Amino acid sequence: MKKAFLTGFVLLMYITAMACPVCEKQQPKLLKGITHGAGPDSNWDYVIISIMAVIVLFCLFFSVKWLIKPGEKSASHIKFSILNLD
Repeated sequence: MKKAFLTGFVLLMYITAMACPVCEKQQPKLLKGITHGAGPDSNWDYVIISIMAVIVLFCLFFSVKWLIKPGEKSASHIKFSILNLD
């Protein structure tokens, strides 16, 4: 039951995320069928989105990296007050 619900939910989200025929006509070739609404107003929109994507990927990379291997080895670091490394 849980698996069927999850599958149905994912399919519903996929279908609702796809662009409708009216929106598809307004989009540039690159974004056809992906997004709703009017397309980008100028090439600056692509530049802004590209810069934001690079920033997000940079933050995600270092967040995961430091979460997996923080690199703190000092015995007086605060994490050792809660960790029991016997």
